Amino acid sequence: MSESPVPTFAIEKIYLKDLSVEVPNAPEVFLETEAPNMEVNINSTGRSVQDGMFEVVLSVTITARVKEKTVFLVEVAQAGLFQIRHVPQEDMGPLLGIACPNTLFPYLRETISTVTSRAGFQPVLLAPMSFENIYQQQMQQLQAQQGSKPN
Repeated sequence: MSESPVPTFAIEKIYLKDLSVEVPNAPEVFLETEAPNMEVNINSTGRSVQDGMFEVVLSVTITARVKEKTVFLVEVAQAGLFQIRHVPQEDMGPLLGIACPNTLFPYLRETISTVTSRAGFQPVLLAPMSFENIYQQQMQQLQAQQGSKPN
């Protein structure tokens, strides 16, 4: 009787892949008394690097504005290299789209907080996110797109 291989999910490396901070209207922007409006866009991508090794990148762009003036722009790409082996194909999407981003999010959150503080602003603390909901929305959009395409 042959044993089936044991599924493996392991973090090999967590790293900062890209970081950009812009304060285009400094120093005048520091004299603003109005609180900026913040726009936060987050995205997650995953790709196979080699057999059983996957890179997942959690990217966020935060744009803070007062009226039409940009206060700051922060872009961070927090990445991880994950070993995923002997996992059924139907479980790969949730692993890459939910489990890996959940692992990376605390590192991304800390980076955002640190760089906004270093740029001279109050630290921006990202609220907890449900990557399960984001993944489900992406799957629904993909199904809707595939359903609307002519065969």
